Amino acid sequence: MRVLIADDHHVVRRGLLFFLKTQKDIEVVGEAANGVEAVKMAGELQPDIVLMDLVMPEMDGIEATRNIKASYPEIIVLMLTSFSDRDHILPAIEAGAAGYQLKDIEPDELVESLRSLMRGENTLHPKASSELAKAPEAPPPHILHPLTPREAEVLAELTKGKSNREVASALFVTEKTVKTHISNIFIKLEVQDRTQAALYAVKHGLTEYVN
Repeated sequence: MRVLIADDHHVVRRGLLFFLKTQKDIEVVGEAANGVEAVKMAGELQPDIVLMDLVMPEMDGIEATRNIKASYPEIIVLMLTSFSDRDHILPAIEAGAAGYQLKDIEPDELVESLRSLMRGENTLHPKASSELAKAPEAPPPHILHPLTPREAEVLAELTKGKSNREVASALFVTEKTVKTHISNIFIKLEVQDRTQAALYAVKHGLTEYVN
């Protein structure tokens, strides 16, 4: 297989080159020091795989991957980076990278990843797989289940420590209506009582109703 190395650190490129040259089935056809060079050399050299760093000057690895896959969809991109968080992994995969490995990977495992990619398999470092498996942080309940204007008014009054009767008097409604609104507030905010509702309102800036 023909491999292009793209990394802005000379030492990293030298280390990868030195090791990959020991593999009979791998030929390193070029080295790029930034994303712009990676895209240019991918077009000129037509490697089977680009070993792509994530953070590089002039053009990062994600943008370079996107450009390479747009112009040369047959070229495989394997991200090789130090970042293992979802905010880096997901954009890389979405840009078209077929694999994502961390720089702490054992050399033999890296070679096996390259061979797996040539067989049409995707390869992800265990930490990357773990990050992708995590559910994205859900928005707070009041965003998913917005309060009505009247419920927001009632909640604002609850944060002032008012009783149902006092809330009813302040809003010119019956106590029964206030109780109904409070029940709906508990359901929407996923809280169990007035204290939790008041604490939620304080935490999320819902203590004042603005019409």
